[in-house]
Amino acid sequence: MECVGRVAALGPDTEGRKIGERVVAAALPAVPGPPMAGTWQEYLAIDTRRLLTVPDHLSDSDACQLAVNPLTALLLVTHELDVQPGEWLLQTAAGSTVGRLVIQLARHLGIRTINVVRRRDAVEEIKALGGDEVICTEDENLLQRVAEIAGSAGVRKAIDCVAGQVGAQVSQALAPGGELVVYGALSTHRQTDPAALTIPLQARSVIYETKTVRGFWLNRWFGTASPEEALRALSQVRGLVADGVLSIPQGRPFPLEHFPEAVALAEAPARDSKPLFVFEDDREGDNG
Repeated sequence: MECVGRVAALGPDTEGRKIGERVVAAALPAVPGPPMAGTWQEYLAIDTRRLLTVPDHLSDSDACQLAVNPLTALLLVTHELDVQPGEWLLQTAAGSTVGRLVIQLARHLGIRTINVVRRRDAVEEIKALGGDEVICTEDENLLQRVAEIAGSAGVRKAIDCVAGQVGAQVSQALAPGGELVVYGALSTHRQTDPAALTIPLQARSVIYETKTVRGFWLNRWFGTASPEEALRALSQVRGLVADGVLSIPQGRPFPLEHFPEAVALAEAPARDSKPLFVFEDDREGDNG
């Protein structure tokens, strides 16, 4: 879904782009025409309305990672939940890449975060990153701690990428009228246990407390957003990364012939970086 490269050729009557221009692609199609086949290849044919220019001072690693994790963080906080300055935002898996980006973005926007982690040794790291409060489920009760932190007003907005019992506890921790957006299900990874594959919700929370639980999938967002909307969001992400507000973990480059090692890294449960396939260009020092 992610890539950075340079325009190699233009179709007939194509305007607004030039050969050699450095661009990233909003990679999923929402315009008429054949679907993109993915970015693990040397060349892509794509509608120019799906391209965003990136400056040369932005590294290949940062540029080619704009369109998934940082975009997801931005859309969750601003588009899906419209969290306002001073509000609490509760999130699970705060140590994940998206979780860390949410913390950085929230700090920039004046949003207070309650961050859920599994391990005690992750608490200080999340606080150092800018997380206001951290709950460690290894030795703390999530519901009790949220109540202690947020007080009688409670938390009205939350994001979850764990699902299972943790997702259920987050929904229970919400104040009446609260919203939970689920964007992942880490608890289901390689699982067959039905308890890990569901989020059990209390009927009274949905009926009497009018809490809402809904999903977010970036692929679907790309598929329904207009090209203009997608590029506006991607442009905003580009600015946040270029200005140093959002810091993306450095990717690990691989030549394509080493794809087995790259896929193994991508599948690793606790990897610190994404594998980046590098296609050497004819021009010296220029990668696609």
